[in-house]
Amino acid sequence: MKFDRNTVIGFVVLAALFFGFFYFNSQEQATFRKEQARLDSISNAQKPKPDPTVAKVDTTRGDSINKVYDSVRAGGFQGATAGNEQITTVTTELFTIAFTNKGARPLWIELSKFKNMDSGHVRLASSGYDLISYMINTGKNGEEQTANTGDLYFQPGQVTKNSDGSTTVSFSLNSADSMNSAPSIRHEYIVKPDEYMVDFNIHLNGADKLLSRDDTRTKLNLALNWRYSAAQQETDINYEKQNTQVGYVEDEEFDYHTIGKRSSINFTEPVKWVGVRQRFFNSYLIAKDNFTSGTMEWTVPPDETKVIVQANSTFRYQMPVATSAKAEFNLFYGPADYRTLKSYDIKMSKLINLGQGMYAFVRPLNRFVILPVWDFIKGFVNNYGLVIAFLTLFIRLVISPLTYKSYLSGAKMKALRPEIALLKQKHGSDQQAMSMDQMKLFREAGVNPLGGCIPALLQIPIFFALFSFFNAEPGLRGADFLWSSDLSAFDAPIKFGMHIPLLGSHLSLFNITAVVTSFLISIYSMSMTPDQSNPVMKYMPYIFPVFLLFFFNSLPSALTWYYTVSNLVTLILQFVIQNYIIDHNKILAKIDENRKKPKTKTKWQERMEQMQEQQKKMKEMQQKGKR
Repeated sequence: MKFDRNTVIGFVVLAALFFGFFYFNSQEQATFRKEQARLDSISNAQKPKPDPTVAKVDTTRGDSINKVYDSVRAGGFQGATAGNEQITTVTTELFTIAFTNKGARPLWIELSKFKNMDSGHVRLASSGYDLISYMINTGKNGEEQTANTGDLYFQPGQVTKNSDGSTTVSFSLNSADSMNSAPSIRHEYIVKPDEYMVDFNIHLNGADKLLSRDDTRTKLNLALNWRYSAAQQETDINYEKQNTQVGYVEDEEFDYHTIGKRSSINFTEPVKWVGVRQRFFNSYLIAKDNFTSGTMEWTVPPDETKVIVQANSTFRYQMPVATSAKAEFNLFYGPADYRTLKSYDIKMSKLINLGQGMYAFVRPLNRFVILPVWDFIKGFVNNYGLVIAFLTLFIRLVISPLTYKSYLSGAKMKALRPEIALLKQKHGSDQQAMSMDQMKLFREAGVNPLGGCIPALLQIPIFFALFSFFNAEPGLRGADFLWSSDLSAFDAPIKFGMHIPLLGSHLSLFNITAVVTSFLISIYSMSMTPDQSNPVMKYMPYIFPVFLLFFFNSLPSALTWYYTVSNLVTLILQFVIQNYIIDHNKILAKIDENRKKPKTKTKWQERMEQMQEQQKKMKEMQQKGKR
């Protein structure tokens, strides 16, 4: 069997980078699981152990005491501490949002275009943990009493249809004080058609009484608390947690953190927004005039809770001292769609992983090439599997000039095979002399020995770009193609019923097609130039597909399908170019013509020859010394 040195080098570099990539990811996953286990143990250790002598306390009596306590704290709003919860819903083409009069806040958001694991619609912010609230002063005659708006029952929601097609839902809370200047609160939500963004406005009458002042006595402080629980939405909860992040814009600069690496952030500069990205779904709290400071903490519950992360944020929002005040916010609950978030122009789209951290270099490739081409193809192709196939053809078409040069370089190397074989016979085991004469032969024939590596190296940023893109594109979620029911997750038609190290409990069929086609490429490509004496170089092209079997098995089937199509295109191109486009007689004539031309050495070639000459002389001196 003959081997193409150029292709071997390309495979070695590609394999090394792939191995480094997946090794880094495995280390990240191990760190994530270790940190989660540590947090779980701390949480369990901090839980108070029940005292059997106290376990039989009358819960009814406790509830009564709490109600009396809440009533006292509510001061002038005592009448709002008890009531009946009433739900008000607003439906658009994108979602249905439900508001509760208890706390005058969103109760849940149901996305109309996305299904959950039970074939219902995805619901966000729907747990008992979720809350939007703030503290108000309720004391009379200088008494220091406070209440949380999340515990108070507002008047039932009033729904108003606006002329621009939007819907306003208002909740009012009035003090029991009969004076004209009695404080009151109104929460106003504006739901717009064809938008996931909801306006949230707080109107305070008697704001100077309801809110405390800052140290300068010139500003009123509103301490807004936003709690958000991200429920599991995907089948693989570990993979979903690894792709969940918290992000924010502080002092006009975007930053983010993966949930398993940190557990809190302190904000000392103005904050525009904070958000949670749950792979395919995002939730944001936005202040139109910025928060002045705040904190954000989060915990990662155990897998059995089916909760990805619980985030608790408290921010200070300042307003001028006045009897009437208005605080303006926005709430976003929707898909992690780059195009939608980009339209708001406040850097929310940066939370979408089109290339982050050490792979940030592929983000421009995704933004300016992959995403526009993807949207263009999707405009006339409905099936996402076919969209991926057409995208692959586009990518291969763009890099086809380099691919042709690579195959042309391989054909030249093949034409030089008899002469290289003669050099081997001449020098025998003297690799130093063989290398020098071989380089001289390449230079005389006008052959670039590294020409075959370029397409393989070019595939690396493309692969990393698509790895990020397919993990972040919400359209792939639930998209079926062939035997895969969800292109955003691995296909698992073969299940083992047990966990196999490095492979998992399933076998992806798209992974098999990617591995088989990679192996066929290795067999077809390694028949061009003389045998490799280095066993690593000789067998690496055949080992590389084996690596893929383990590395690709848990990746989204969109990525393994792309790799399969790309490999099939490579096989077809190799066969067509080598047999019908490249004229080997012309190549030999071109080589002979190049040999007749005067040659000029580059500085790099001169240095290499000088180094090789020095090494040769040192080797000769060592041999003489031994004699």
